[in-house]
Amino acid sequence: MQSRGPLPYVLTFLITVATALVLLALGRAALCPCGYVDLWGTVGTEEANQQLLDWYAPSHLLHGLLFYAALWLVVPRLRMGWRLAIATAVECGWEILENTDAMIERYRDTTVSADYIGDSVLNSVADIAAMWAGFALARVAPVWVSVATVIGFELLTAIVIRDGLTLNVLMLLWPIEAIKDWQMGG
Repeated sequence: MQSRGPLPYVLTFLITVATALVLLALGRAALCPCGYVDLWGTVGTEEANQQLLDWYAPSHLLHGLLFYAALWLVVPRLRMGWRLAIATAVECGWEILENTDAMIERYRDTTVSADYIGDSVLNSVADIAAMWAGFALARVAPVWVSVATVIGFELLTAIVIRDGLTLNVLMLLWPIEAIKDWQMGG
């Protein structure tokens, strides 16, 4: 697995394409059903998770930072291309799980996202690309930049949309009514 060739990058691409096909097979819309593609989906609208990017794109960038760190710790001698392929497989697995009917219902029941309808395939692929960006950033930036990025994006999304990676995970795994009330503006 220490190949220096393009195989891990080809595999990364194929995993991403396969994910898009699985999402289409699950019935996810390829593009926003609104009939147009925009750079940013507005929170609180039906197209929030249907456009290219949304307020959850920063959490996917953070996935890349965290996956890079975890793989650096667990398999430090593994070539970067293979680490990226593993990180992509994990991210793609999440995108598929996140867009199953069961997980969409879980979001609706336990988080502030009561009107969540899942992501468009375009949005999911952009989320995967955001993870790649975070992975690339972690590779070249000093550790303090990665840590500052995690803290900064978590604070930004908590302030702007009252959500973020930490709150999202917490509310999916262990919903707390007081946090949900705060997220709803109460």
